[in-house]
Amino acid sequence: MKDVIFLGSSKSDLQAFPDNARREAGFQLFRVQEGKHPADAKPMKIVGKGVFEIRIHEEGQAHRVFYVAKFEEAVYVLHAFEKKTRKTARKDLEIGQRRYRELIRQRG
Repeated sequence: MKDVIFLGSSKSDLQAFPDNARREAGFQLFRVQEGKHPADAKPMKIVGKGVFEIRIHEEGQAHRVFYVAKFEEAVYVLHAFEKKTRKTARKDLEIGQRRYRELIRQRG
């Protein structure tokens, strides 16, 4: 099973989710660790190659987790956030993109 590595503030951001959303995010990340697909996810090519978005709908709120699992050693969580509108905010996309670029650079 792959480790989960949280980049930047993604772990504390995920921990700030409401209880049900946090548990669901944890369960879906566990599925990814096991090599399975999350129940509700979509590719986020705009963030980076191999990046997916876990979509969580709890208590009328939308929560998202950007992750990349294409590397053998770990599942990297790039960003976790609450959506306020249908469209993903530019700042959230930029955070994911920046952390993805840094991950690629660090991996060399």
